[in-house]
Amino acid sequence: MRVLTLNVWNSRGDAAARTAVINEGLRQYEPDLVALQEVLPDQLPELLDGTGLHGTHQAQTAATQPPYEDRYGGTAVATRWPHRVAEALDQRGVDAPDLPWLTLAVHVPLPDLGDVLFVAPTTSFRLDAEAQRERQVLALSDLDARHRTALPTIMAGDFNADPDTAGIRYLTGRQSLSGRSTHFHDAWEIAGEGPGHTWSADNPNAAEDIERLVRQPGHRRRIDYVFVGSPHAHPTAFARVRGAGTAFDKPVDGVWASDHYGVVVDLEMGLLPALPAG
Repeated sequence: MRVLTLNVWNSRGDAAARTAVINEGLRQYEPDLVALQEVLPDQLPELLDGTGLHGTHQAQTAATQPPYEDRYGGTAVATRWPHRVAEALDQRGVDAPDLPWLTLAVHVPLPDLGDVLFVAPTTSFRLDAEAQRERQVLALSDLDARHRTALPTIMAGDFNADPDTAGIRYLTGRQSLSGRSTHFHDAWEIAGEGPGHTWSADNPNAAEDIERLVRQPGHRRRIDYVFVGSPHAHPTAFARVRGAGTAFDKPVDGVWASDHYGVVVDLEMGLLPALPAG
């Protein structure tokens, strides 16, 4: 099974050309589970056209439209098999009321295996917002606990945080937060090669925001992830990471797909044999 995540960068730059590049890339990568961030509601059908994927945008699930969704976009998921929305979680707080991105959690029926929980978050983007991100990853743990299945949960998205930040360390079992702990596998750690930067000064589309938000030369970070649920939470199943790489990390005819690179991960997923009785 192949999982892909990409921040689409809403309608900035040459959106029509970028949308075409992303659509063609999705056809070539042939992912089974896709998490997309910063997607405008009317972009999603164009991105998925001809891919055979079933898509849901947060605008289809939310009771009210978060502010700036029509400008910065929202979260979307796409799956090879028709999915059911389990929850749309609003992660805004009083100190980050302007973030329009919800977390989508869907159940996806995998042939011969049963349902898997697929979670697509987008966390706070500001460099000084780690306290917000800590609260958000704790909420992700609660969401997983509410909806997880026997198969290991898959969580993919733009976490806006380096691997050594508290929130990512919490998700990967390296530290506790608020007296709590959890564990997910970071797919890149298992099968990726090199630093895996996904927001980089090497990408011309990222240059403007890097100058606005960072103002330091040569800025490169790994902030987009695919996480896989732990055996501690899923003792009767497995999701082995067989490959991990960046996606949409080169221009096509001079067009860069986004200001982010994507992450693509190949998984072997299954159920363990039942133990003999007695």
